[in-house]
Amino acid sequence: MTIDMKDFLSAVTDVLHRIDYIKPEDLPNIDLYMDQVTTFMDSQLEASKRYPEDKILTKTMINNYAKNNLIPPPEKKKYTKEHILCLIFIYYFKNILSISDIQRILNPITDKYFGTDKESSVGMTDIYSEVFSLESEETKNLLKDLARKYSISQKTFLDCEDLSEKDREFLQTFAFICELSFDVYIKKTLIEKIIDSLPQEDKKESKKDAKKEAKKTKK
Repeated sequence: MTIDMKDFLSAVTDVLHRIDYIKPEDLPNIDLYMDQVTTFMDSQLEASKRYPEDKILTKTMINNYAKNNLIPPPEKKKYTKEHILCLIFIYYFKNILSISDIQRILNPITDKYFGTDKESSVGMTDIYSEVFSLESEETKNLLKDLARKYSISQKTFLDCEDLSEKDREFLQTFAFICELSFDVYIKKTLIEKIIDSLPQEDKKESKKDAKKEAKKTKK
C-alpha cells in the first residue's frame, strides 16, 4: 500500500483547525443571561461538534455545574466573563475527566482567582490566556506524533498475504485507533494520578488568602 503522508497530515490539520478554542479577545465584556451564554458557546465552538444536532452547552448542564460547585453561582441570574472561562475549561475537561476530578483541579482556581481580574495581577483571564497560548507549539508536536503513529500503523499486517486489500486497510485503521487510544489511556491515567496527589485546600482559607493578596496588589 502506498502511504500518502501528505494527505494524511493535511486531513489531520483540517480537523485540528476545526477544533478551535475561544480566543480571549472574543469573550464578551458584558455579563450574560443563561440563554446568551449557551448561544455564545454554541456559536464559538460549533466547528468542534461531531454532529450538527450536538449541543455544546445546555441550561441543564450549567445548572448541574453550579449545583456540583464547578462554577460559582451567577450574580442576579447573569454570568460574567469568568463564568464563561470556567465553562470553557469544563467543556474540554469533561470529555476525559469525572466531575469529581474536575472539581479537584478547577475549584482551587476559582477559589483563588475568580473575581480578582480587576484587583490582582493574576485573574481568570490571565490563566486562560497563558494556558491556551501553548496551543500553537503543542499542535506542531501533535502533528509529528500523529504522523509517526500513522506510519507505524500502515506497516502492520503486511505479511498477511491471505488478507484482501480492503481487510488489510481496515485492520491498519484499527491498529492506528488502538495506538491513539493507548496514548489517551496513558495520559488520562497520568492526569488522574496527578490529581490524586494534589493537596486538599480549605476553601475558606484560600479565599481569605486571595482577598489579602488582592488588597496588597491594589495598594
